[in-house]
Amino acid sequence: MSIIQQHTQASLSDAWRTINIDALQEDSCVNFDTSTLHPPLPEISDAEVRQLTNQVRQLLRGGDAEGALRGTLESPVYNGRDEAKEAHLQTVIEVLQSIKASDMTPMLQRIYASPGGSECLDVLMKYLYKGMATTSAGSGAPAVPRTPTRVTPQQTGFSQMSGRPGVSSESTGAAMSVLLSWHEKVVDVAGMGCITRCMTDWRKV
Repeated sequence: MSIIQQHTQASLSDAWRTINIDALQEDSCVNFDTSTLHPPLPEISDAEVRQLTNQVRQLLRGGDAEGALRGTLESPVYNGRDEAKEAHLQTVIEVLQSIKASDMTPMLQRIYASPGGSECLDVLMKYLYKGMATTSAGSGAPAVPRTPTRVTPQQTGFSQMSGRPGVSSESTGAAMSVLLSWHEKVVDVAGMGCITRCMTDWRKV
C-alpha cells in the first residue's frame, strides 16, 4: 500500500501550508520587536521645518550658501510627517539650485573635510536620490495637457501635434540636471562608498 493510501482525505488537505514556520524559530524576527534594534529618532514637526527653511533662506540672502547647505544637511527629517519631509526636500533643492557650478566641488570638499562632513554628504546623497525620484514622478508640478490643441506647421514640412513643452516640463528637466550634477560631484569627493551607505542606511528622509 502506498503512503498516500495510508492517509485520510482530511490529512491530505493543504492546512499545513498555513503554518508560520518563522514563529517556531527562537531567533526569528516575529518573536521580538525589531524596532528595538534601531535607536528612536526625534520627531521633527512642520513648524520646525518652516523655521529651518526661514533660517536657510536668510543665509542665502546673506550670501552664505555653504552655511545654508550645511544647515539643511545637519538637520535631516528622518521622523516626521510626509509634508514635513517634502518641505525639507524642497528647501535642500532650493539651496542646491542657488549654488554656482564652479563652487560645487570646493564647497563639498570643505564640508567633507570638516567634523561630521562625511555624514553631511551621506545625507545629501539621500536627498539627491529622493529629489530624482520625485522629479521623475513629476510630483508637485502641474500636469501638462497631453491633448493637442492645434496643429502647427513646421519649416521641416512635418506637422507638430503640440507646441513646445510647457514651463513645468522645462523646470523639471532643469531640476533633474542640477541633481545629477550634484550627484557627480558628491561621488567625486566622498567616493562610491557614499552611495552604499545611502542605500543601506535604515534612516530614510
